[in-house]
Amino acid sequence: MINRRQMLVGSVIGAASLVLPEGLALASPASKGALSDPEIPVLGNPRGNVTIVEFFDYQCIYCKWSYPDMMKVIERDGNVRLVMKDWPVFGPASVRAASMVLAAKESGQYKQAMRALMATRSRLQDSSIDSALASAGLDPAALKATVQKRSDHIGRILNRNLAQARSYGLRGTPSFIVGGKVYGGFQSEGALEKAIQAARGA
Repeated sequence: MINRRQMLVGSVIGAASLVLPEGLALASPASKGALSDPEIPVLGNPRGNVTIVEFFDYQCIYCKWSYPDMMKVIERDGNVRLVMKDWPVFGPASVRAASMVLAAKESGQYKQAMRALMATRSRLQDSSIDSALASAGLDPAALKATVQKRSDHIGRILNRNLAQARSYGLRGTPSFIVGGKVYGGFQSEGALEKAIQAARGA
């Protein structure tokens, strides 16, 4: 288990995070409806009959390892909704990365921005965040301006994500909620497919 340092976003966000083993299912005290948030884009099939929610950090290597497998599963299945919940537990660079991607929603470039930062392999800094986004065809300066303009809005999203992570008793990134059941830690293609099948009652 790897302890991650506690950090703050504004005055209310703070979370300690642990790396959990693959496939670990945790009890969930929160209701299924508690995860809906109209301010976060839905990826995959918006009308899918199973929802995957991932709490993640752009500096979490396990999140980055899980991401390609998860997208393959979702594309192959065709009937899964995906909601990505930023939980920036690795410090200011994680908060900035999350904010820049959420700002990209305003210009319809959320998916491109997320994909670009998920593809990074090193620890993030302002320069590497900007470089990755620029390489994907986004304008870092415009995104920074949107972050400044929408800082209160983005802060509220991150605070809601933290509250939901706490309500589910999550202990690390990545954490997945599939059909209301929590799975902590890296999830392979096979593990995700089994979780989707379980959610459908297969």
